[in-house]
Amino acid sequence: MQNVSLKELLEAGCHFGHKVERWHPKAATFIYAAKEGVHIIDLAKTKSALESVLAYVEELGKTGKALLFVGTKRQAKGVVTEAAKSAGIFYLTNRWVGGFLTNHEEVKKNIEKLNRMKKESADGSWNQFPKHERVQLEKETRKMERIYGGVTALMGVPSAIYIVDIKKEASAVREAKRKNIPIIAIVDTNTDPTSVDYPVPANDDAVGSIKYITEKIAGVYGEGRKMGEKGKEEGVEKTKPSDVINAVPEEKEKVEEKPKKKGRPKKKV
Repeated sequence: MQNVSLKELLEAGCHFGHKVERWHPKAATFIYAAKEGVHIIDLAKTKSALESVLAYVEELGKTGKALLFVGTKRQAKGVVTEAAKSAGIFYLTNRWVGGFLTNHEEVKKNIEKLNRMKKESADGSWNQFPKHERVQLEKETRKMERIYGGVTALMGVPSAIYIVDIKKEASAVREAKRKNIPIIAIVDTNTDPTSVDYPVPANDDAVGSIKYITEKIAGVYGEGRKMGEKGKEEGVEKTKPSDVINAVPEEKEKVEEKPKKKGRPKKKV
């Protein structure tokens, strides 16, 4: 599992909270001090919380569970998209799709439509249409790709969700809670850390802070996936086809070794 360094957390600016007047009372558990009207986050608690999250996420990857990254704010979009892509994680960074978790079957229809349109575009099915219709179809595909591009392979609701800013993504938090989906999130001093399952107290506005935490989570998920895939391969190798084939004659020999029942002696004529 990846190491979490207090020095790196500090350099990433994870310790800067919001202005004192904007604090949430329940955030007091991880506030270290106030300096020049700004709350300072206790990075020792950030480190501990992030390490717990990484252990949990590694297990998700190892067992092949789906993880969804959500980060639609300007500072998070690029970072979240790149980190998710690097580890094979699903992501929504354009906007939160209402009902994505609570009404996934309906949302899934749009995802299937996008996949179908991409296939038709690639195999030349649209060549039969006039140019203006093809242009319209391409425009619609690009629009849907911006929204659903990071979840086109997601078969159902994810096993867990990682959110950068729970105030910004309040709808995602509500839906995840309704579906009992574990929430991992960066929680700043203006939010309620008890509203999520795995809170990581840190600055949720600075790109450096978002990047550090997001890349750590993505990295450990990717490592977990590799361990899980390696374990499956080793399991297959242990049961060789030759072992199964060789087992058959042994059973046959055992059957042949059974003594035959003696019949009644024939009467002499």
